[in-house]
Amino acid sequence: MNIQISNLFGNILNTVNSYLNNFSSAEKISFTIIISAAILFIILERIFPYTKGQKVFREGFFDDLALYTIAQSYILGIIIFGYIIYYIDNTTGISRLQLFLKVPIWIQLIFFTITHEIYIYWMHRWQHKNKWLWRIHEAHHSPKKVDWLSGSRSHAIEILINQTIEFMPIILLGAPVEVIAYKGIISAVWGMYIHSNLNVRTGKLQLIINGPEMHRWHHSTGKGRNRNFATKLAIWDWLWGTAYLPETKPDEYGLKTYFPNNYFSQTLFAFRSFKSRKTNK
Repeated sequence: MNIQISNLFGNILNTVNSYLNNFSSAEKISFTIIISAAILFIILERIFPYTKGQKVFREGFFDDLALYTIAQSYILGIIIFGYIIYYIDNTTGISRLQLFLKVPIWIQLIFFTITHEIYIYWMHRWQHKNKWLWRIHEAHHSPKKVDWLSGSRSHAIEILINQTIEFMPIILLGAPVEVIAYKGIISAVWGMYIHSNLNVRTGKLQLIINGPEMHRWHHSTGKGRNRNFATKLAIWDWLWGTAYLPETKPDEYGLKTYFPNNYFSQTLFAFRSFKSRKTNK
């Protein structure tokens, strides 16, 4: 029995190793950091939970991991980078100008992170006001338990729009592949952090940087769900009057209305008739 387990473990390692060998150095670093961060958040949520007793394998866990995080991300990555951005770049030839070629990578990361954050704040805010955009955003609000993985639940169309806008400028301005990989790391790890079930206390740092303290209110069913739109930089919420951080804890998370409980139904649910069922934003 032990030999069988050892052989199975060895086969898994060989498969992963073969898969990683096809990655560039930057992609390998990105993959390793994101997987390590996921493991770290799972451990920290057990040690310092905000909501005690919350299960790792909560409702929707496997859909969020296997279908949203792995399958959907892989397919959309091909569409976004291999077709949409490639077509635009190949048609215009903008990246060949290499406008950012001599700009240090760390400056590029700061620039692209801040500019994308401003976009995502206003886009996110609009999604909560516009009935059409809410349809592709409500899946993200459907988890009844908020943890490191729940933030990965986003409709394919929402990801298609936001990640195209996130990475297209990086490629068109001629940034090196390292910028794409490192920006992806920042977005992925920070997404895990702000949704994590961690009982953190960052004090006045919340005036600038967003975290689970503020973002969990955005996923509540109460007043905070239409506040706290920022992802990485909470300063936009404080600056534009949408910050919400009371002393109390949210009573519950998720949607106030019916929502399907599996990936395929959730994806199709966005295209239902507006006459069939009202949605509360």
